[in-house]
Amino acid sequence: MTADDAYGRLDDDDYPAYTMGRAADMLGTTPGFLRAIGEARLITPLRSPGGHRRYSRYQLRIAARARELVDQGIPVEAACRIVILEDQLEEAQRINAEHRRTAREPRPTAA
Repeated sequence: MTADDAYGRLDDDDYPAYTMGRAADMLGTTPGFLRAIGEARLITPLRSPGGHRRYSRYQLRIAARARELVDQGIPVEAACRIVILEDQLEEAQRINAEHRRTAREPRPTAA
């Protein structure tokens, strides 16, 4: 891997750059919380060659949202389901907006 390849990953939201300990520190939580949301299948961390969990920035954002809900008193399993449903709703809204945009574009006429 070249230096350019390595630096290019710094902007990659899906690159698993953070260890479990670092991710827990960044979120202000415990490794146990990260394991719990993994068991609830909210996020699936990648594994290093040594088998250690590694998290991406995208996964940390999802975990942070789950942590907000848990801090409000929602059980972990329910918080994970809420985050999944929020994500699905956002994706559906994005797809709908794209369909509306393409429906408004004039269609080329046949010559």
